[in-house]
Amino acid sequence: MHDQSDLPPDLHGLPTEQLKHGTGRHSHIILVPQPSDDPNDPLNWPLWKKDMILFIVGMSAAVVGAYGPMLGPGFIPVSKELNISISVLSQSTAWTILAIGLSVFLTNPLAKIFGKRPVYFFSIVFLAVVNIWGATANTYKSFLGSRIIGGIAMAPYEILVQATIGDMYFVHQRATRIAVWNLFLLCGISGASLISGYIIEDLGYKWTFGVCAIFFGIWMFLVFFFVPETAYHRNKPGSVTAATEKTLTSADEKGMVETNEAVPSSTDSIPKKKPYIKTLALFSGTYTKSTLKVFIRPFIMYSYPSVIWALLLYGTVITWIVVFSVVNGVLFPNVYGFSVSQTGLTALAPFILSLLGEAISGPLNDWICVKLTEKNKGIYEPEFRLPLMIVVVILGTVGFFGFGATVDAKTHWTGPVLTYGLANMCLAFLSTCVFGYLLDCYPDLAEEAFVAINSRNLLTFGLTYFVNDWLAKDGPLKVFEVLGAAFLGVSFLTVPLWIWGKRVRGWIAEREFLNSFMKDE
Repeated sequence: MHDQSDLPPDLHGLPTEQLKHGTGRHSHIILVPQPSDDPNDPLNWPLWKKDMILFIVGMSAAVVGAYGPMLGPGFIPVSKELNISISVLSQSTAWTILAIGLSVFLTNPLAKIFGKRPVYFFSIVFLAVVNIWGATANTYKSFLGSRIIGGIAMAPYEILVQATIGDMYFVHQRATRIAVWNLFLLCGISGASLISGYIIEDLGYKWTFGVCAIFFGIWMFLVFFFVPETAYHRNKPGSVTAATEKTLTSADEKGMVETNEAVPSSTDSIPKKKPYIKTLALFSGTYTKSTLKVFIRPFIMYSYPSVIWALLLYGTVITWIVVFSVVNGVLFPNVYGFSVSQTGLTALAPFILSLLGEAISGPLNDWICVKLTEKNKGIYEPEFRLPLMIVVVILGTVGFFGFGATVDAKTHWTGPVLTYGLANMCLAFLSTCVFGYLLDCYPDLAEEAFVAINSRNLLTFGLTYFVNDWLAKDGPLKVFEVLGAAFLGVSFLTVPLWIWGKRVRGWIAEREFLNSFMKDE
């Protein structure tokens, strides 16, 4: 059994006994990627170390997720204190999102060139500083400046954690870790309002920045001391490591063996394990020779139909989720008379349902894939990830249309709170489907694909910039009918991908220049 449906091309033709396998109950699995014999290879690190690194960067991502929507419950009092309109305050969130959307095109190339460790560290240092800035800002211009710089610093924790998982874990270990990372991020986004509502009501909005500054200060030290560089130069399997020595033979004209030469394995030149103090260096070299290419590749990904599908679908749903954080601080106080802290508590539903969604979506998706693979005579196709979209469509339809209808009809507050939660649960299932599909289709281009997808922040910027004005003009029913219809429209793009996805992947695989350009030298 392999780590994936088939071995990568660089492992084809190698005897399985020469390839490294997992241990314990995974001893039957051929490891993909194949680790080197170097103890400094992240693939060879002990599992507890890998999980500790994931926990630290994942928790950092959770606080980053909270930083964006944390002012949502207090839009009315915060706008009064800053002496601006609610519309202008929502636009400050839009500018933060735009900063993230533009920064990802710089963050990923820098990480691919210089490694992820310096990008992680300086990002979190800047986040600590801008939150101190936000806590002391007394004018709207200063407040807005801190939010925009904060958006730039947020970008690495939105796009690099998944790549870090790819650096450290084998394929058969990644799905669970991606779910963990997504859980951190979604809980940060939905859980922010639970806490920030009470902070704004009892201590004032500036303390939301103060609390974030404290968290970022703590994680800054944890990142420095316990998150080493995970980028690694790994030679091709078969040239670096072999479980046994490979015998080369040649024959003379009579068919007799002339030589029987053993090629030494890489054990003769295995590097020593780096001492801990050396792992603290922020810069450890460069990790690609394709400097110009790494800046261009995310844009090339827009020519991949599956990436466009993921961008439109994930971008639409997460943008609509951000809209909730922008409008809830206005709708619940005005329609239901909620206080700031009560408005914050509405996030309890998406928090719980996101947890439930993450717990269910991964196993359900794997079960669907197994069943479809069995029906397909044991051959796995990435398109088997797509049927999970049925659940996504059901949850999203009820969530988006239901929220607008219940608020417009002024039903009991449980109506909009529950549908708000279902919309967030929809995102949990969608993330599993989208990222699982892309990782299966293009495992070597996951970082570039994720950068391309996160340009969805440009869409989020556009909508959050004017959504409160739109809400005041047309009302919640009209707004969420349009959002729900747009969600259904992009969801139906899954149908042609299910039908022609394999053909499209085959066509791309045949483009030699494209494949050469998208690989590191």
